[in-house]
Amino acid sequence: MIRFEAASKSYGETRVLADLDLVVEEGELLVLLGESGSGKTTALKMVNRLVDPTAGRVLVAGRPVDEQPLVELRRSIGYVFQRFGLFPHMTIADNIGIAPRLAGWERGRIAKRVDELLELVALDRGMRSRHPRMLSGGQQQRVGLARALALEPRIMLLDEPFGALDPMSRDVLQIEYKKLHERLALTTVMVTHDMVEALTLADRIAVLSKGRIVRIGAPADLLRDPGDPVVEALLSTPIHQLARLESLRSTGEG
Repeated sequence: MIRFEAASKSYGETRVLADLDLVVEEGELLVLLGESGSGKTTALKMVNRLVDPTAGRVLVAGRPVDEQPLVELRRSIGYVFQRFGLFPHMTIADNIGIAPRLAGWERGRIAKRVDELLELVALDRGMRSRHPRMLSGGQQQRVGLARALALEPRIMLLDEPFGALDPMSRDVLQIEYKKLHERLALTTVMVTHDMVEALTLADRIAVLSKGRIVRIGAPADLLRDPGDPVVEALLSTPIHQLARLESLRSTGEG
């Protein structure tokens, strides 16, 4: 579904991404994992041409993205931002319906689609006329997800979509997105720096460091054999956190 062929990106003398070769299979949920500055967001943005490679190329559905009409490409791909990205002056219905409106849908069809999407992301239809400031962070991210799904894309790009949420909202939305991904037969590429999030959501994880993939595999493979110091370091944080929690529990029981 998505293929990176020796894709590189430089800004002047600074190389952000170097010779990325990667295939994302149809129906897969692939996580790009790495520390800040590792190149993961740059790779994600190459898929819908928010960033163009300096060298190499990216293909979607077998066609180079730079040979596809830009509007057509972006309408076929949903994009969810970390900090919601909603238009504050627009109602929830207008936020969700903006892409169909720009695509020329008639009003009744848009209204029906908005209602379908509110139900899909577990929001009450009574929220249609509210503005983003009236919603919680978790509700705003649900609206952002609904907006990204409005034109029924086959591909979803998630740029640290749960990073701005409280832990409870984050956990619920992670589970619900995984179900949506499977129910709608989506192909998803998600960026995160959270190893636990990657391990619990991904079919495969590609770990990036300094613009290169240092390890790629299923979550169980990475747990069994990190294979690289960067992966070991990323794994060490949740392991140490779990050890501290176990220590606290043991102290409390004592």
